Amino acid sequence: MRLLAIILIVLFALAGVAFGALNADFVSYDLIVASVRLPKGAALLAALLLGWVLGGLLVWLVALAPTRRRLAKARRALAVNAAPQEAEPPAA
Repeated sequence: MRLLAIILIVLFALAGVAFGALNADFVSYDLIVASVRLPKGAALLAALLLGWVLGGLLVWLVALAPTRRRLAKARRALAVNAAPQEAEPPAA
């Protein structure tokens, strides 16, 4: 399994290098407050990375955060229910 992961990492790294080499032309991006001049390959890879990070953040905010809140609430309820109960006096 580890060998497969290493092979995949190397293949994707080689694909990224080839992608960057084939898209070496510079393009200008006007961002209203600034102008940026980047190689096409770097700009596309940066956009891909930004989308990946923003997508992960969105998944965390929408799915994981509410699940953690429900889990914390369930743990608190379990802690209250698991607290030792006072013993009733024996019936005479």
